[in-house]
Amino acid sequence: MRLGFFSPMFGAIAAGSMALAHGDVTPQPVNTDTLPDVSEEWLTENPYRDLGNEVWQTAVEIGDSGYNQNCARCHGLGVVSGGLAPDLRYLEAEEYGDEWYIERFREGYTQNGITKMPAFGELLGQKAAWAIRTYIETRPDDGALDDHSDRLKEIRNLLAAMAEGGKGDTAALQSELNEIASTIESGSGAPVADSVALRAAVLISGDNPDFAEAAEQLTIGLSAAR
Repeated sequence: MRLGFFSPMFGAIAAGSMALAHGDVTPQPVNTDTLPDVSEEWLTENPYRDLGNEVWQTAVEIGDSGYNQNCARCHGLGVVSGGLAPDLRYLEAEEYGDEWYIERFREGYTQNGITKMPAFGELLGQKAAWAIRTYIETRPDDGALDDHSDRLKEIRNLLAAMAEGGKGDTAALQSELNEIASTIESGSGAPVADSVALRAAVLISGDNPDFAEAAEQLTIGLSAAR
C-alpha cells in the first residue's frame, strides 16, 4: 500500500460573499525543510505522490498544517467545503487535476477586479504547494467511515484505556486499523486515503506507541464524520 473528477464546476472559485474572505488573509509560512527538494521550475504534477511511504506521510503532515493555516477559512476544515468555495477533495489525483491546482495556487483568482483567492506561489513556494496538494488529495470521501464507525469507537475506547495502563494487543489493533484504512476511499481517486484509521495505526506502531494520541485522533475524526 502506498503511503504515500475534476469537473468544470471548479472553474468558478467562490461566490460573491467570498470576495474578501481570501483577500484579507496574511499567508502563513510553511516549513518544508524535511521534504525532498524539487525542480526550480514549477512542475505540473505532484512530485511527492510516488516517492514512497515516508515522503508521502511527511508531505501529508506538512500539507495538513499548511492547508489549515492558509486555506481552511474558505475551503473548509478537513477540505470539506461549506459550498461557497470548491470542494477540493474531488480534484483528481492525476496530472490534469494537478495542473488546475498549481495554476490557482501560483496565480490566485480574480474576478471583476476582486481577489477571490490570492496568489500563494511566490509567498509559500513550490514545496509547500505540493505538500498541501498531497494533503488535499488524500482526504476521505464523504461517508467513508460510516461502515466502520462503531468498531472505530470501540478501538478508540481500548486505546484510551491502554493509555492509562490497561492491557491490549497492540499488534492486533494496528493490523485491524490498517485493514480498515485499506478500505477507505479518497474523494480524489488517490489510492490511499489519509484516514483517522491510518493515522491511529501509525501512532501505535514502533517502539513507543502513543495510545493517547491515537485515541484522540479517532475521537476527532469520528466527530468530524458525523
